Amino acid sequence: MSIFAMGDLHLSTNQKTNKSMEVFGKRWLGYMDKIKKNWEAVVTDADTVVIPGDISWAMNLDEALEDFLFLESLPGRKLIGKGNHDFWWTTNQKMTRFFEEHGIKSVHILNNNAYVVEDSIICGTRGWFLDEKQQVAVGTVDYAKIVNREVIRLRLSLDEAVKLRKQEEESTGRILPIAVFLHFPPVWLDFICREFVDVLHEYGITECYFGHIHGMYHHPRSFEFEGITMTLCASDFLDFFLMPLTVGE
Repeated sequence: MSIFAMGDLHLSTNQKTNKSMEVFGKRWLGYMDKIKKNWEAVVTDADTVVIPGDISWAMNLDEALEDFLFLESLPGRKLIGKGNHDFWWTTNQKMTRFFEEHGIKSVHILNNNAYVVEDSIICGTRGWFLDEKQQVAVGTVDYAKIVNREVIRLRLSLDEAVKLRKQEEESTGRILPIAVFLHFPPVWLDFICREFVDVLHEYGITECYFGHIHGMYHHPRSFEFEGITMTLCASDFLDFFLMPLTVGE
Protein backbone atom coordinates (compact mmCIF):
# COMPACT_ATOMS: atom_id res chain seq x y z
CA MET A 1 0.00 0.00 0.00
CA SER A 2 1.66 3.20 -1.21
CA ILE A 3 0.98 6.92 -1.47
CA PHE A 4 1.57 8.89 -4.68
CA ALA A 5 1.09 12.51 -5.67
CA MET A 6 0.58 14.33 -8.93
CA GLY A 7 -1.20 17.65 -9.33
CA ASP A 8 -2.51 19.69 -12.24
CA LEU A 9 -3.98 16.92 -14.36
CA HIS A 10 -5.99 19.47 -16.36
CA LEU A 11 -8.30 16.77 -17.66
CA SER A 12 -10.43 17.63 -20.68
CA THR A 13 -12.46 14.67 -21.90
CA ASN A 14 -15.74 16.54 -22.43
CA GLN A 15 -15.89 17.66 -26.06
CA LYS A 16 -18.05 20.66 -25.13
CA THR A 17 -15.34 22.08 -22.90
CA ASN A 18 -12.30 20.59 -24.63
CA LYS A 19 -9.25 22.62 -23.65
CA SER A 20 -6.25 20.47 -24.26
CA MET A 21 -2.96 21.42 -22.61
CA GLU A 22 -1.01 20.30 -25.67
CA VAL A 23 -0.61 23.92 -26.83
CA PHE A 24 1.61 24.56 -23.80
CA GLY A 25 4.66 22.67 -24.98
CA LYS A 26 5.98 19.31 -26.17
CA ARG A 27 5.86 17.76 -22.74
CA TRP A 28 2.06 18.04 -22.79
CA LEU A 29 1.62 16.13 -26.07
CA GLY A 30 -0.63 13.14 -25.42
CA TYR A 31 -0.64 13.97 -21.72
CA MET A 32 -3.87 12.15 -20.84
CA ASP A 33 -2.55 8.95 -22.40
CA LYS A 34 0.66 9.43 -20.41
CA ILE A 35 -1.28 9.91 -17.19
CA LYS A 36 -3.27 6.72 -17.76
CA LYS A 37 -0.28 4.61 -18.82
CA ASN A 38 2.04 5.77 -16.04
CA TRP A 39 -0.70 5.61 -13.40
CA GLU A 40 -1.72 2.06 -14.22
CA ALA A 41 1.92 0.98 -14.25
CA VAL A 42 2.48 1.73 -10.54
CA VAL A 43 -0.83 2.26 -8.70
CA THR A 44 -2.95 -0.56 -7.30
CA ASP A 45 -6.41 -0.42 -5.78
CA ALA A 46 -4.78 -0.54 -2.34
CA ASP A 47 -2.85 2.71 -2.99
CA THR A 48 -3.76 6.39 -2.57
CA VAL A 49 -3.04 9.23 -5.00
CA VAL A 50 -3.18 12.86 -3.83
CA ILE A 51 -4.07 15.39 -6.54
CA PRO A 52 -3.63 18.96 -5.22
CA GLY A 53 -5.82 20.92 -7.62
CA ASP A 54 -6.49 21.78 -11.25
CA ILE A 55 -8.27 18.50 -11.82
CA SER A 56 -10.55 19.42 -14.73
CA TRP A 57 -11.10 22.26 -17.18
CA ALA A 58 -14.88 21.86 -16.81
CA MET A 59 -16.95 24.84 -15.68
CA ASN A 60 -19.49 22.85 -13.64
CA LEU A 61 -19.96 19.38 -12.17
CA ASP A 62 -22.02 18.04 -15.06
CA GLU A 63 -19.32 19.06 -17.55
CA ALA A 64 -16.70 17.47 -15.30
CA LEU A 65 -18.45 14.08 -15.15
CA GLU A 66 -16.38 12.47 -17.92
CA ASP A 67 -13.17 13.61 -16.23
CA PHE A 68 -14.29 12.11 -12.92
CA LEU A 69 -15.25 8.89 -14.67
CA PHE A 70 -11.75 8.85 -16.16
CA LEU A 71 -10.32 9.15 -12.65
CA GLU A 72 -12.71 6.50 -11.37
CA SER A 73 -11.45 4.10 -14.05
CA LEU A 74 -7.91 4.38 -12.69
CA PRO A 75 -6.79 2.22 -9.76
CA GLY A 76 -6.45 3.50 -6.22
CA ARG A 77 -8.15 5.99 -3.94
CA LYS A 78 -7.90 9.61 -5.07
CA LEU A 79 -7.81 12.61 -2.70
CA ILE A 80 -8.49 15.76 -4.71
CA GLY A 81 -7.90 19.36 -3.68
CA LYS A 82 -9.05 22.59 -5.30
CA GLY A 83 -6.97 24.49 -7.85
CA ASN A 84 -7.42 27.92 -9.38
CA HIS A 85 -8.88 26.39 -12.58
CA ASP A 86 -11.38 24.10 -10.85
CA PHE A 87 -14.43 26.25 -11.60
CA TRP A 88 -16.66 23.19 -11.23
CA TRP A 89 -15.82 23.05 -7.51
CA THR A 90 -18.78 23.58 -5.20
CA THR A 91 -19.66 22.53 -1.64
CA ASN A 92 -18.40 19.27 -0.18
CA GLN A 93 -22.00 18.10 0.22
CA LYS A 94 -22.89 18.75 -3.42
CA MET A 95 -19.73 17.13 -4.74
CA THR A 96 -20.13 14.08 -2.52
CA ARG A 97 -23.76 13.66 -3.62
CA PHE A 98 -22.73 14.07 -7.27
CA PHE A 99 -20.11 11.34 -6.90
CA GLU A 100 -22.62 9.02 -5.23
CA GLU A 101 -25.24 9.60 -7.94
CA HIS A 102 -22.75 8.68 -10.67
CA GLY A 103 -21.08 5.71 -9.00
CA ILE A 104 -17.79 7.51 -8.39
CA LYS A 105 -16.50 5.74 -5.30
CA SER A 106 -12.74 6.21 -5.36
CA VAL A 107 -12.61 10.04 -5.50
CA HIS A 108 -12.68 11.94 -2.20
CA ILE A 109 -12.56 15.65 -1.39
CA LEU A 110 -9.51 17.08 0.37
CA ASN A 111 -10.92 20.32 1.76
CA ASN A 112 -11.20 21.46 5.40
CA ASN A 113 -10.46 17.88 6.44
CA ALA A 114 -7.72 15.27 6.73
CA TYR A 115 -7.17 11.56 6.09
CA VAL A 116 -5.06 8.87 7.70
CA VAL A 117 -3.17 7.28 4.81
CA GLU A 118 -0.80 4.45 5.63
CA ASP A 119 1.67 5.79 8.21
CA SER A 120 0.88 9.46 7.68
CA ILE A 121 -1.89 12.05 7.75
CA ILE A 122 -2.77 14.05 4.64
CA CYS A 123 -4.49 17.44 4.75
CA GLY A 124 -4.57 20.65 2.71
CA THR A 125 -6.34 23.47 0.92
CA ARG A 126 -5.91 25.65 -2.16
CA GLY A 127 -3.66 28.36 -0.75
CA TRP A 128 -2.75 31.62 -2.42
CA PHE A 129 0.07 32.69 -4.73
CA LEU A 130 1.53 36.08 -5.69
CA ASP A 131 0.99 39.42 -4.03
CA GLU A 132 -1.27 42.22 -5.24
CA LYS A 133 1.41 43.88 -7.41
CA GLN A 134 1.88 40.67 -9.41
CA GLN A 135 -1.77 39.82 -9.99
CA VAL A 136 -3.73 40.64 -13.13
CA ALA A 137 -7.36 40.92 -12.07
CA VAL A 138 -10.52 42.57 -13.34
CA GLY A 139 -12.07 44.96 -10.84
CA THR A 140 -11.17 45.39 -7.19
CA VAL A 141 -9.83 42.33 -5.42
CA ASP A 142 -9.37 42.16 -1.65
CA TYR A 143 -6.15 40.16 -1.52
CA ALA A 144 -5.86 40.28 2.26
CA LYS A 145 -9.34 38.79 2.56
CA ILE A 146 -8.44 35.94 0.19
CA VAL A 147 -5.28 35.12 2.13
CA ASN A 148 -7.11 35.24 5.46
CA ARG A 149 -9.85 32.95 4.13
CA GLU A 150 -7.31 30.43 2.85
CA VAL A 151 -5.39 30.54 6.13
CA ILE A 152 -8.64 29.71 7.95
CA ARG A 153 -9.15 26.74 5.63
CA LEU A 154 -5.59 25.57 6.22
CA ARG A 155 -6.14 25.76 9.98
CA LEU A 156 -9.37 23.76 9.68
CA SER A 157 -7.49 21.07 7.76
CA LEU A 158 -4.62 21.03 10.21
CA ASP A 159 -6.97 20.91 13.21
CA GLU A 160 -8.58 17.81 11.69
CA ALA A 161 -5.12 16.34 11.08
CA VAL A 162 -4.11 16.94 14.70
CA LYS A 163 -7.36 15.35 15.89
CA LEU A 164 -6.73 12.27 13.75
CA ARG A 165 -3.15 12.04 14.98
CA LYS A 166 -4.32 12.11 18.59
CA GLN A 167 -6.92 9.41 17.92
CA GLU A 168 -4.32 7.26 16.18
CA GLU A 169 -1.85 7.69 19.04
CA GLU A 170 -4.49 6.74 21.62
CA SER A 171 -5.61 3.66 19.69
CA THR A 172 -2.33 2.33 18.29
CA GLY A 173 0.47 4.25 19.99
CA ARG A 174 1.69 5.57 16.64
CA ILE A 175 2.50 9.27 16.23
CA LEU A 176 1.92 9.93 12.55
CA PRO A 177 3.59 12.75 10.59
CA ILE A 178 1.34 15.28 8.86
CA ALA A 179 1.88 16.28 5.23
CA VAL A 180 0.21 19.42 3.85
CA PHE A 181 -0.92 19.65 0.23
CA LEU A 182 -1.60 23.04 -1.34
CA HIS A 183 -2.32 23.95 -4.92
CA PHE A 184 -0.36 27.19 -4.78
CA PRO A 185 3.20 27.17 -3.44
CA PRO A 186 3.58 29.02 -0.13
CA VAL A 187 7.16 29.80 -1.19
CA TRP A 188 8.49 30.11 -4.73
CA LEU A 189 11.62 31.97 -5.81
CA ASP A 190 11.26 35.48 -4.30
CA PHE A 191 7.64 34.97 -3.23
CA ILE A 192 6.81 34.09 0.36
CA CYS A 193 3.27 33.90 1.71
CA ARG A 194 4.30 34.56 5.27
CA GLU A 195 0.82 33.89 6.64
CA PHE A 196 0.91 30.33 5.34
CA VAL A 197 4.47 29.64 6.37
CA ASP A 198 3.74 30.86 9.90
CA VAL A 199 0.79 28.46 10.20
CA LEU A 200 2.92 25.56 8.98
CA HIS A 201 5.47 26.42 11.67
CA GLU A 202 2.76 26.74 14.31
CA TYR A 203 1.60 23.17 13.66
CA GLY A 204 5.11 21.78 13.35
CA ILE A 205 4.75 20.87 9.67
CA THR A 206 7.98 19.92 7.93
CA GLU A 207 6.61 18.62 4.60
CA CYS A 208 4.53 20.66 2.15
CA TYR A 209 3.60 19.66 -1.41
CA PHE A 210 2.21 21.92 -4.12
CA GLY A 211 1.44 22.17 -7.84
CA HIS A 212 0.50 25.13 -10.06
CA ILE A 213 4.03 25.83 -11.36
CA HIS A 214 4.48 24.87 -15.01
CA GLY A 215 7.38 24.95 -17.42
CA MET A 216 10.19 25.47 -14.90
CA TYR A 217 11.67 22.02 -15.38
CA HIS A 218 15.17 23.09 -14.37
CA HIS A 219 14.08 23.84 -10.82
CA PRO A 220 14.82 21.28 -8.08
CA ARG A 221 11.82 19.12 -7.19
CA SER A 222 12.27 19.88 -3.48
CA PHE A 223 13.85 22.71 -1.55
CA GLU A 224 14.14 23.69 2.10
CA PHE A 225 12.66 26.87 3.56
CA GLU A 226 12.95 27.55 7.28
CA GLY A 227 13.07 23.85 8.05
CA ILE A 228 10.12 22.94 5.81
CA THR A 229 10.67 20.74 2.76
CA MET A 230 8.68 22.22 -0.14
CA THR A 231 8.03 19.81 -3.02
CA LEU A 232 6.61 20.57 -6.47
CA CYS A 233 4.40 17.80 -7.85
CA ALA A 234 2.73 19.37 -10.90
CA SER A 235 2.09 16.73 -13.56
CA ASP A 236 4.22 18.22 -16.33
CA PHE A 237 7.10 18.85 -13.93
CA LEU A 238 6.99 15.11 -13.12
CA ASP A 239 6.67 14.33 -16.84
CA PHE A 240 3.39 12.63 -15.85
CA PHE A 241 5.05 9.99 -13.69
CA LEU A 242 3.38 9.75 -10.28
CA MET A 243 5.62 10.75 -7.39
CA PRO A 244 5.85 8.22 -4.53
CA LEU A 245 5.61 9.75 -1.07
CA THR A 246 7.60 8.77 2.01
CA VAL A 247 6.12 11.16 4.56
CA GLY A 248 8.25 11.63 7.66
CA GLU A 249 11.31 9.87 6.31
